[in-house]
Amino acid sequence: MGIGGTGMAVHTIGIVMNGVTGRMGTNQHLERSILQIRKEGGVRLSNKDRLVPEPMLVGRDPKKLEALSQRYGGLKWSTDLDAALSDSSCEIYFDAQVTGLRPAALRKAIAAGKSVYCEKPLALSTAEALALYREACTAGIRHGIVQDKLWLPGLRKLKYLIDTGFFGRILSVRGEFGYWVFDGFAQACQRPSWNYRKEDGGGIILDMYCHWQYVIENLFGTIKAISVTAATHIPERVDEEGKPYHCTAEDAAYGTFELENGVICQFNSSWCVRVRRDDLFVIQVDGTNGSAVAGLRDCCIQSEAMTPKPVWNPDIDSGIDHYSLWAKMPARDTFDNAFKVQWELFLQAYAEEKPFKWDFLAGAKGVQLAEIAMESWKTRRWLDIPPLV
Repeated sequence: MGIGGTGMAVHTIGIVMNGVTGRMGTNQHLERSILQIRKEGGVRLSNKDRLVPEPMLVGRDPKKLEALSQRYGGLKWSTDLDAALSDSSCEIYFDAQVTGLRPAALRKAIAAGKSVYCEKPLALSTAEALALYREACTAGIRHGIVQDKLWLPGLRKLKYLIDTGFFGRILSVRGEFGYWVFDGFAQACQRPSWNYRKEDGGGIILDMYCHWQYVIENLFGTIKAISVTAATHIPERVDEEGKPYHCTAEDAAYGTFELENGVICQFNSSWCVRVRRDDLFVIQVDGTNGSAVAGLRDCCIQSEAMTPKPVWNPDIDSGIDHYSLWAKMPARDTFDNAFKVQWELFLQAYAEEKPFKWDFLAGAKGVQLAEIAMESWKTRRWLDIPPLV
């Protein structure tokens, strides 16, 4: 699609949305992104036209699809992906299925001439992810991967500090992600059971290292090498039908990342940790002139001038209230839903035929990092991250 003209025209665009009956697909992509964009009158383009998305829900369960359709006012839906892709009014295909089903569906969409946007991970292997990237490029279609954490308010505040030189020279980055996911025996498990089965594409490395790759690369620098260890701390859980099952995927990973610019990053990722920190994800950045701790929404800072000078003495109380010496960044800006922001950017890029930075190559880089992380864990050694193309 290329939209021209001068101002205030409204265009509609059909989007096949596959796999949005799940929690994140429904809440983040359908309700808080596409339907919210519709409520706001569409995405505003550079020529002041507006582009209004028209979703068509696709999935395997007709009861779930019909219920979801009715909840949001009678949206179009189908269990026939081929038929949906043959609809000429649908120009974009979106995929939020489990990872193992994604490549085949993406290939159908690419063959049908649709531009494609999808959740991460792009595929289960680097080779398949790269193949999808090359196929999309050959087809000449627009392609994008969800990298939502770049637009979280906490990380956008952190990016502002980096861009304005607050840190001086950045020395190190520490990320703590996770929470306690109940095993299902006494309390219901709050994550789907496939997350803990390797054969179904589960595991915290594939899930989270795709995130850590783009967070690190976009904020701190290119990853040079990694060392990772992981574990399946809880070997048995209860599935959605109340049946115990053996966990074959790791539920925690502990990684160290060396960047090309010398910055050292450490990220702990765990579904077996009880939270005693500001948020489910917290990232601390330390630099020569200051430090910051960002969560999902807030960010606290400590400059060199406000840094205390403690002396190690475990025999007496410190006398320093370390928390009091940090300042919370003010809420000067309004931040929209992170998923919605990227949806708008993708739709703008599609309509105006502009490059989209977060494409399938970016998605392949995330899969590559996860794959090398698993190899590092398996072989118990540091591994370099080679360029993909």
